[in-house]
Amino acid sequence: MNTLKTAVLMVTLTVMLVVLGGAVAGRQGMIVTFVIAMGMNLVSYWFSDKIVLRMYNAKEVTEADGGVLYSVTRELAMKGNMPMPKVYVIPSDAPNAFATGRNPKHAAVAATTGIVRLLNREELSGVMAHELSHVGNRDILIGTVAAAIAGAISMIAQFAFFFGGRRDDDRGNPLVALAMMIVAPIAAGLIQMAISRSREYQADASGARLCGNPLWLASALKKLHMGAQRVPMDASPATAHMFIVNPLRGGGMANWFSTHPPMEERVARLEAMAYGPIS
Repeated sequence: MNTLKTAVLMVTLTVMLVVLGGAVAGRQGMIVTFVIAMGMNLVSYWFSDKIVLRMYNAKEVTEADGGVLYSVTRELAMKGNMPMPKVYVIPSDAPNAFATGRNPKHAAVAATTGIVRLLNREELSGVMAHELSHVGNRDILIGTVAAAIAGAISMIAQFAFFFGGRRDDDRGNPLVALAMMIVAPIAAGLIQMAISRSREYQADASGARLCGNPLWLASALKKLHMGAQRVPMDASPATAHMFIVNPLRGGGMANWFSTHPPMEERVARLEAMAYGPIS
């Protein structure tokens, strides 16, 4: 169901791009803007792993110095018949983790020193299984494509807003075009967030199966949610969606626009996997 939902949302984003581009810039303008946006995001896709790891001062560890984090990741990779990813440690007390890399053969997982101190081995196994599931499910690619399309929509809307829409169709309604320029980027952002939430649910489920016990991940998420509220991470909003729990302090209406699903729902789904749905 999550895969189908993601596909529908991706198609919706693509249709929005085509409709908006044709409405405000004409066919030629739409193509040029789309190519520029895709080019920018293609570069980001190839180099984003290095950029984000450097952004958080992540240091690569090996079997000799990686401790439980490295050994747990190696066990899970072997169990899932996946290539062993590079393992990084982020010097931060905020408990969190993320995965990056363009495919399973060029993947990396990163965890903060705070998460290693906070969780026991089973809980850490649940977290790393979640991150390896993101890699195996190609979520990084999906997220990059979604960001590329949403970015193209925003670029077209901004261009049209500041420089005016197409001039070759006097029959167009300027109020409708203006509404599209304002609403389309917001809608694209919301759809991108919905895709991110759907992939988080999927990674929770497949990660629970990989580590062998959904309750390990459920327990980890509870601790991480509380820990992230106590010690929010100095994270960029542009990369917040990558982390297993939202690294930014939020609440109220901010949760409506979060790239992460509600923690209560994530935990409930994992507990239902372990115990069965509550009747």
